[in-house]
Amino acid sequence: MPLPKYHQIYLVLREQLHEGRFAEGLPGELALMAQFGVARVTVRRALEQLASEGLIARNPGRRTRALPPPAAGESPGAKNLERANLRGLLENLVTMGLHTSVKVIEVATITASTQVAEALQLQLGDAVQKAVRVRSTKEGPLSHITTYVPDTIARRFGRRELSKKPILVLLEESGVKVGRAHQTISARLADNVLAQHLDVSVGSALLAVRRLIYDEDERPVQWLHGLYRPDRYTYEMQLSRVGSIDAKVWVSKDVSAQFN
Repeated sequence: MPLPKYHQIYLVLREQLHEGRFAEGLPGELALMAQFGVARVTVRRALEQLASEGLIARNPGRRTRALPPPAAGESPGAKNLERANLRGLLENLVTMGLHTSVKVIEVATITASTQVAEALQLQLGDAVQKAVRVRSTKEGPLSHITTYVPDTIARRFGRRELSKKPILVLLEESGVKVGRAHQTISARLADNVLAQHLDVSVGSALLAVRRLIYDEDERPVQWLHGLYRPDRYTYEMQLSRVGSIDAKVWVSKDVSAQFN
């Protein structure tokens, strides 16, 4: 059974709020009605749900504003979780680069927002490179990737290099010794921008990946937000059990990405 329209809008706006996209305030009700093609009552119900969760503040006669989101980066206890196998991940990204094409949408040096600064352990307002790319197979768009890299590292590569090589390869060529990654995988609904880039309908389900890359000295060097079409991308892991008989845990031994 499909999700109610108001709930789809709520999910899209919630994800955008977590990304810090509404620092200057949310669009007005009329703008949201036009964006999603719905009636005012539907937009208001979505906004009411966001307000009830403490994500936005609505005051009559004033612009709806975003409230501070939870801190970005690793969740409590994440230090005890096994990280992605970077060697296998790098190999998969290189393979993907050989079998797909990439379109660079944006490359710009920006000031770090609160979430970006927290994730990359920078000061608020420090310079970072933001890059947005769409990767495609012969069947069509596969992924929409946004990366944030500290400017001290990213100044070694730009639009031309990003159009030719995976960013992990560029990091290593820039002298970064990649150590580990913390990754989360969830789901997200496509907003109007993502729908256009990935050739899907607004509200379509996407595979959402967030990956924070650290160097060997435990310094964050890249924060990635990836949105993938689930009909063209499959993420696989091989797991094994380790530990004593009364405290065994699952550990990732390999990472595999498949696309068609």
